[in-house]
Amino acid sequence: MDAFHLIRHGVVDSTSERAFAALADGSAEHGDVHVATGQSAGRGRQGRVWLSAEGEGLYASVVLALTGAHAIKAGMPSPVALSMACGLAVLDAVRALGLSTARLDWPNDLVTPGPAKVAGILVESRGGGPPDMCVLGFGLNVLQTAFPPDLEAERAVTSLAREGITASVEEALGALLVALPGRLDQASADPTATGGDYLAATGLGRAAVRVIHGQAESTGTIQRMDPSEGLVLATGAGKHEVIELAHVRSVAATL
Repeated sequence: MDAFHLIRHGVVDSTSERAFAALADGSAEHGDVHVATGQSAGRGRQGRVWLSAEGEGLYASVVLALTGAHAIKAGMPSPVALSMACGLAVLDAVRALGLSTARLDWPNDLVTPGPAKVAGILVESRGGGPPDMCVLGFGLNVLQTAFPPDLEAERAVTSLAREGITASVEEALGALLVALPGRLDQASADPTATGGDYLAATGLGRAAVRVIHGQAESTGTIQRMDPSEGLVLATGAGKHEVIELAHVRSVAATL
């Protein structure tokens, strides 16, 4: 991936909204990275709110060209491979900063043992802008030592600081931008390797799991997770089930 171009904001609605606004008015370029000190309307998956306290977290969105002269070297990755690559890049980044206990939680969360959420990823494309461009949104809790009680009542959350990692927001941004290009190239050149790395990063390889996909539920032991092939479950008596990853809503270990 070519060099990144940092576009810095104060408190905005969300960095992804700023990226999409630039795409809509034609000013966006491949490699633009919108970074904000805070967000008033940070978003997660399925429209959930991402709490974005000013000065305490990494809030960044990267504009990515999927085709053309500046596209990923090996060509366009599938949406699933792209999402996996973003998760792996954040994982690589926090591990480089010293958080060795982090793992990925399907489809777009980074968690510590417990589990407690420390980061989220949101990959989006929209009408109104170039059809070959998308936005990679990243939210990483860095300096927070406390969270609102209602958020902590909803789910366990944490930050690098809470996990004993001394790192600044700028250091977290630098680590992410070091890790991201290689993971994007891998997702295009070798999506099977990306799927294998992603499965290893969840800690669910060869684990007994319950998979919610669409309106259905399946149980079995994970054999493979491949962006092209899907999630391969051994369901017993030598039988296998292959589930398309785009339809998977949750994957969780069974007791």
